[in-house]
Amino acid sequence: MKKILIIGAGILQVPAIIEAKKMGYKVATFDQDSNAPGFKLADESYQISTLDILNATNKAIEIKPDGVMTLASDMPLRTVASIAHSLGLKSISIETAEVATNKLKMREELERNKVPIPYFYKIDGFEDFVNAVKKFKNEKIIVKPADNSGSRGVQLCNTTNMNIKDSYIYSRDFSRSGQLIIEEYMNGPEVSVETFSLNGKVHIIAITDKITTGAPYFVEMGHSQPSKLDIDLQEEICKVAIAAVLALKIYDGPSHVEIIVTPSGPKIVELGARLGGDNITTSLVPLSTGVNLVKACLQTAIGEIPDINKKFNRAAIIKYIEPPMGKITSIIGIEEISEIHGVEFVMLKRVGEKITEIKNSSDRSGYIINSGNNLKDASNQMDVALGKLKITTK
Repeated sequence: MKKILIIGAGILQVPAIIEAKKMGYKVATFDQDSNAPGFKLADESYQISTLDILNATNKAIEIKPDGVMTLASDMPLRTVASIAHSLGLKSISIETAEVATNKLKMREELERNKVPIPYFYKIDGFEDFVNAVKKFKNEKIIVKPADNSGSRGVQLCNTTNMNIKDSYIYSRDFSRSGQLIIEEYMNGPEVSVETFSLNGKVHIIAITDKITTGAPYFVEMGHSQPSKLDIDLQEEICKVAIAAVLALKIYDGPSHVEIIVTPSGPKIVELGARLGGDNITTSLVPLSTGVNLVKACLQTAIGEIPDINKKFNRAAIIKYIEPPMGKITSIIGIEEISEIHGVEFVMLKRVGEKITEIKNSSDRSGYIINSGNNLKDASNQMDVALGKLKITTK
């Protein structure tokens, strides 16, 4: 029996653990949280941080997996790449993992390869920050940490009235290295492109339309497939996505490419050398295309050739709910929603917990997933489900 090592045993990695068990693999997993939900599902569990590259690599050498991967999480990619390199397993390179998990290095690599990106400045300290802000006269700018994810520390600022010190501190506090990026604000529809590379060829699996909270934090609050954008524009988006994946040398495995369609054309927001989170590739992609990308990742990690051919063309939607802020006093409608065929509802917060302003993805309180023959059918059923939910707060 082949053994697959999954870096991370949190809720994001659980679908990979479940799928691996279905495929008959023995599953080992690492996570620093002794109560990680994946520990109860795996055959072997080790309390090691997903970011502790040295100890994780040493333990992997000891337990000798036949493949290694993570799911829907950026920073563990460095650990995955190190383990794969040490054991001769299939994965992205250590260099690619470094670039794909640092927004600054990613920007620089994409710029070198002439992939469309916003113009940007590297920030190493407060003096750099002040000088860079001055170069954006009377403009909106995006400030973000160089090395975090989930919209953490990302903010929109207007250079005419921003509090420079507060803006700097807010983003810096989410940066592991202390480095930041200031870049032009890109206005236009936002999409993600779900891709899978096989032996250097990049395959487009789906284009996902996005809904965000908008300014100033741009937290993703909904996704839908297929995209409603014009076909010619979708082709242009795909060309940019493929160029970005190849620029980062992702020759085998998944990529999640985030793009904004600006008046001057599609530009890269960022790229993850992994499956998309927010249930995009664990739920929406299989519901809309029939492609099991989690299984494809597992097979690729083991050295097998996956089936990534589309089986059908349907529609799938996820919406994150937005209850009023305050302490949750009651949640009504869960049972009624569960009775609607094909609808999945997940509440991430419980009675007694607080609903706060949504500044990053961890502030979201729950979501509903639905599918249909087309977006109109899926959207109508989503509205029915949302109509049955009532959350009261105090």
